[in-house]
Amino acid sequence: MATEPLKVLPTAVLHTQCPFCSVQCKMRVEEYIGESDGKRPTYAVAGIPNAASEGRLCVKGMNAHQHATSRERILHPMIRKNGTLLRVTWEEALEAIGSRFRSTQSLYGNDAVAVYGGGSLTNESAYLLGKFARVALRSKYIDYNGRFCMSAAASAGHKTFGIDRGLTNQLSEIPLAECIILAGTNIAECQPTLMPYFTRAKENGAYIIVIDPRVTATAEMADLHLQVKPGADVALVNGMLKTLVDERFTDYSFVRGRTKGFDQLKERLDRLNMDEVALETGLAKEEIEKAARAYGKAKTGMIFTARGVEQHADGHLAVRNFLNMVLVTGKIGKEGCGYGAVTGQGNGQGGREHGQKADQLPGYRLIENEADRAYVAGVWGISPGELPGKGVSAYEMMELIDKDAIKALFVMGSNPIVSNPNALLVERALGKLDFLVVADMFLSETAQLADVVLPVTSYLENEGTLTNLEGRVLLREAGRPAPGEARHDWKILCDLAERLDKGTYFPFRKAEEIFDELRVASRGGVADYYGITYERLRKEEGIYWPCPSTDHPGAKRLFERTFVHPDGLAVFQPVDQPSPAERTSDEFPMIMTNGRVLSHYLTGVQTRRSPVLAARDVENFMEIHPRTAARHRIEDGSLVSVRSSRGEVVVRGKITDSIREDTVFVPMHWGDAQNVNRATSPELDPVCRMPDFKSSAVAISPFEQPWMEDWE
Repeated sequence: MATEPLKVLPTAVLHTQCPFCSVQCKMRVEEYIGESDGKRPTYAVAGIPNAASEGRLCVKGMNAHQHATSRERILHPMIRKNGTLLRVTWEEALEAIGSRFRSTQSLYGNDAVAVYGGGSLTNESAYLLGKFARVALRSKYIDYNGRFCMSAAASAGHKTFGIDRGLTNQLSEIPLAECIILAGTNIAECQPTLMPYFTRAKENGAYIIVIDPRVTATAEMADLHLQVKPGADVALVNGMLKTLVDERFTDYSFVRGRTKGFDQLKERLDRLNMDEVALETGLAKEEIEKAARAYGKAKTGMIFTARGVEQHADGHLAVRNFLNMVLVTGKIGKEGCGYGAVTGQGNGQGGREHGQKADQLPGYRLIENEADRAYVAGVWGISPGELPGKGVSAYEMMELIDKDAIKALFVMGSNPIVSNPNALLVERALGKLDFLVVADMFLSETAQLADVVLPVTSYLENEGTLTNLEGRVLLREAGRPAPGEARHDWKILCDLAERLDKGTYFPFRKAEEIFDELRVASRGGVADYYGITYERLRKEEGIYWPCPSTDHPGAKRLFERTFVHPDGLAVFQPVDQPSPAERTSDEFPMIMTNGRVLSHYLTGVQTRRSPVLAARDVENFMEIHPRTAARHRIEDGSLVSVRSSRGEVVVRGKITDSIREDTVFVPMHWGDAQNVNRATSPELDPVCRMPDFKSSAVAISPFEQPWMEDWE
């Protein structure tokens, strides 16, 4: 009689969530260790049912453990000595940082030391980083890489609605929308586990409109694809708004009762010439009108924007215009209706709510508001006068470093040398610093320049909360001990505060204690987390903010009865299409846009350490239309020079008819010579200070290898 083979049981089972995009998919990671055969552990990964991804995982989530268990992890502190990073003790590293920060501030003032954070930090770490900058360092200079993610949508939501939360309703309502507009978002590659919501909507008869210069995997499912010229979103939406108003798709009852400023908007639209709109956008007038009618006649509808709309020097106004469409038709505050800014980073939402941004305090309070300052200062046990004022945005910090106004920089969870525009200036600036400290899991391009490198824990080891794109707060439990001498990022901040004689303000022994202080600091603010506790999160999986009390269920749908401005009304904003921040010319005749690919995340520091993900996209590339390639003598698979007035990037040519003839596309996940941001424009949105990543004027040509030196 045959016997069944014995089942191999895992040696460890970790319940966690993906560290990458803003969906924050829950997962189960099983670890199997061979019996003293010298082999490395193997892993099996599966999704856990949850309200956002419903148990789905994408290829990044399935392989996220590979970077967390990589042999390239930094496992001990290092200090640069005689030009080389050498292993030291934590005591030596912390003492060196404390000593240099104190001496720098003694010589040049508190603001000579700056802090640069990241949108993948937990809420606890993001909160503590803001407190560290303002209480331990007393510096006004703190910002983070989320400035490049959602700042345009955040400022637009705040101005229009009085609040910024990624989605105004739940993901589960997407299949109830009769018309969906996806503007500048490639969900199929950037948030693939959300795609079933949209396919379900199509099965229910929804009409899907995609606005993108490229024929992406998302555009392929659209009923209508508007292949707009990069940077022309404002003009496009003006054309759609004119059609909505002229053809009586306006919900006048909603407009009169719940908004203000419509008359000024209508006056602007009355003067609009649709032929001019078509010329500016590169689209047929009939296509624009068709899209507007589809959205206007639908009883329910949702609009989603992402970086394709937002990463422009007029990104704030572009999102404001899409919100004008939502308000004109009254498609908000009810089932199957709303707006969503599709967050890119894992904690892009929570990361900007509690103090990492230059102008913000916890709970989305404003650092220049006296009442907000007084409240947070009271929670922190200091006087309001001790809080510094507003600093500058992430890229502007790089400019100040280049001008020697900032002498020392502390970077946590970010890689600014790759993620910033005008990357050659950033590289030059960081090289000028008297002292650079980087806390990271790997020797990123930025860490390679550091004077001190501190090893931090990964998503498998670091407990804390994150807020997904819906505004749902989730608890990520720690599943395995920290490898080597790596420490939690929040613990590093507490240790450094002790070296700066501010340890009494940072007495935390675990992440939950930090969250409990965050709850109080956010209480009564726009982003009110007070009613959310670790105990509730364990029982309820996730809770939407605002949640003002422990018996409050959390706000699943916003604006059902009122908006968040003092008068309860939403605000229209008439918008004119600005002149391009950077025009094409004879020297730079092409428009370059950038973005993501499915297998990589942000600057690739983590995904390029995953063998499975790295193998899918080994090197950077440039998408170019066949006719454009022929004019510029570019062959498929050949090396291409992409050059702007700022610098040059060298990538592999990829000929495709899925892109406009006047546009090239280069992903953002590689550094050094393949870093697209060597050529991107640093022009900033005047409202939110978002750089103009998506429309840089460039020249393209076959890359010519420099002549080798003659060794004879």
